[in-house]
Amino acid sequence: MKTFNYERVASPEAAVAAGGRFIAGGTNLLDLMKLGVETPERLVDISRLDLNTIEEKDGGFLVGALVPNSDLAADPRVIANYPVLSRALLAGASGQLRNKATTGGNLLQRTRCYFFYDTHAACNKRVPGSGCDALGGFNRIHAILGASEQCIATHPGDMPVAMRALDAAVVTLRPDGDRRRIPLADFYRLPGDTPHIETVLESGELITHIALPALPPGARQLYRKVRDRASYAFALVSVAGVIAVENGTITHAALAFGGLAHQPWRDPAVEAALIGQPPIEAAFDAAATALLKDARGHGDNDFKIPLARRVLIAALRDLTGEPA
Repeated sequence: MKTFNYERVASPEAAVAAGGRFIAGGTNLLDLMKLGVETPERLVDISRLDLNTIEEKDGGFLVGALVPNSDLAADPRVIANYPVLSRALLAGASGQLRNKATTGGNLLQRTRCYFFYDTHAACNKRVPGSGCDALGGFNRIHAILGASEQCIATHPGDMPVAMRALDAAVVTLRPDGDRRRIPLADFYRLPGDTPHIETVLESGELITHIALPALPPGARQLYRKVRDRASYAFALVSVAGVIAVENGTITHAALAFGGLAHQPWRDPAVEAALIGQPPIEAAFDAAATALLKDARGHGDNDFKIPLARRVLIAALRDLTGEPA
């Protein structure tokens, strides 16, 4: 690990003025620093800031960026109003990591692509312009949607997939003192020619809160994750769903996917194939077809295309079936 300067700050305003890389739980950043993948010159410790509350606001909730994942998953209000979020959090990492990892940091996890972690491999995300060894290498966990010839890495998170289905927004503080609210739909960037730029955050911009809106009354929620082992494994395919059915017709559908793309993936065409339709297999099949119309495997990950279809259809059956 290379040497770096360290500063602990007492306020969000001091954090954005400090001009360094923010660290709170450090569950991803410290690993990357040990491997030489990340080499920040300055760490700004924000872990003591007063950003660890969950408040009701505008019919929804405002979650502080420093709320630990374990606390968010266990909060009775989250369990009651956003069970998909609680389930997604509990499906991620281990209990020890969830105790340390923060809500804001979870949004900024970096890919677990083998070649990104291997500093001897070519990786445009780690070293822009160096190439992408995943394209011709072992790419079983890699993207089938939204990738480019520069990068086929996937986003590793569970929580952000649920938040994408919930239409969450990210609240930030800029170094100039301005605040902005970024819908999660606009927060992540696809790789294109600049896979090293992963979000729309500006230099020095600090996530302070995540806003969760109210949901349609009676909507059912589900998080389903397919992985290689039962715990402490990243998703091959995951789906977060919020579905409302009234009088035999789907009136609301929000579906986000993990393990398929560079970001939590949500395609309006998938939901359009469901809304206004009865909850029957034909509608489910149409949604799966819409999801995968542009899917492209790269050899080792070809299996994700039929797997994603099966996972989505199974999730829709559960979301629209009779309550247990």
